[in-house]
Amino acid sequence: MLDHEYNLLLERLDKKFGAQRQFFVFADTVAARTFKQHNESHGWLGIRVQNQPRGEPKQIIIHVRMLDEANVDQQEALGVIGVNLLYGAFYHNEPEKLISSLQENLAPGRIEVDMIKFSGAAFAKIDNRLMSLQLVSQGLTNAVMFTADGETVQPAEVFHKKAILVERGSFRPVTYATNDMLDGARGVFLKQCHCSEEDLVVLMEMTLENLLSEGQLNHADFLARVDVLGALGRTVLISKFGEYYRLAGYLSRYKNRMVGLVMGVPSLMEIFDEKYYLNLEGGILEALGRMFKGELKLFVYPMVDEQSGKIVTATQLEVAPNLRSLFQYLIDNRFIEEITHFHPEYLRIYPPDALAKLQSGDSGWERMVPPEVVKIIKERQFFGYRTPVAA
Repeated sequence: MLDHEYNLLLERLDKKFGAQRQFFVFADTVAARTFKQHNESHGWLGIRVQNQPRGEPKQIIIHVRMLDEANVDQQEALGVIGVNLLYGAFYHNEPEKLISSLQENLAPGRIEVDMIKFSGAAFAKIDNRLMSLQLVSQGLTNAVMFTADGETVQPAEVFHKKAILVERGSFRPVTYATNDMLDGARGVFLKQCHCSEEDLVVLMEMTLENLLSEGQLNHADFLARVDVLGALGRTVLISKFGEYYRLAGYLSRYKNRMVGLVMGVPSLMEIFDEKYYLNLEGGILEALGRMFKGELKLFVYPMVDEQSGKIVTATQLEVAPNLRSLFQYLIDNRFIEEITHFHPEYLRIYPPDALAKLQSGDSGWERMVPPEVVKIIKERQFFGYRTPVAA
């Protein structure tokens, strides 16, 4: 639409006004709520504008979800965010300020912006992955997604008619254990969902809370993690879902096939810690009800008990006495699956240990991560990498 309208504008007006005027075009395509249908209400909005007469245009495209119940309210919210986008394209030279201005004069909970893409010579130095991160950190959406090559994508399009397998982590760095966990879950998942690799979306998820663990967003560190995952061909999801039940709720919005969450035994222990659900009226029962209301399963990677040296699997986990029957119910009904195919030698590989060795000049970290990861970390000096000191 933007291509067509912009070319038409130049064809009709450039000869007469092109030397004195800046041209712009705006386009949108929207599926709003109707009286008969209550499907997902969403739309695309885009603007292409010249910075100077006959200059190369810059372009901004966003995808929005309209959250109002009434059609007329959705129209109003769409109009407001459209005006904000137009104003920002002309008057905000810094993309971060443009993003923060998109929801001006809109009450919280009316519009969600889950994708933004800047292009053109004026934005040549802009990394759209950082702009996606801004959408989450500034509260315009709860999650954003981009592919291994850094392309920002709209989640609903990626998830359409696909089974979903998600592994959460810090990925600082990706280790052999990270991949072993995913590979062990993937084989079982594909058999249970009766689908092929082509019908499967694998996501590596990082939470905003994890990215803020040092107190503020470190863009270089964030891009390092994403580039490492990109080197492995992984699609990345950045979310604000600290609790797994919130992540499950988000995925249930899109899925029409099976969803699998991949985790280690320590994460399963956290899921059964009631202190994380004090904000819910129904406590842990409400959280687990939300998590498992659809076709969702947990695929759990074993761990080594450092005191006894024994391997602890999902079914051997000790939970609080008052939760044992609930835990056993989930095991018996196969909502929780053990990952049985794994490499025992990888169970003692921990990302913090690899990171510490990497930063101290101890070459031992290279035996803890895949070759592709070693290569990119060394080439780009990621994560505070230090060259090993000669003995």
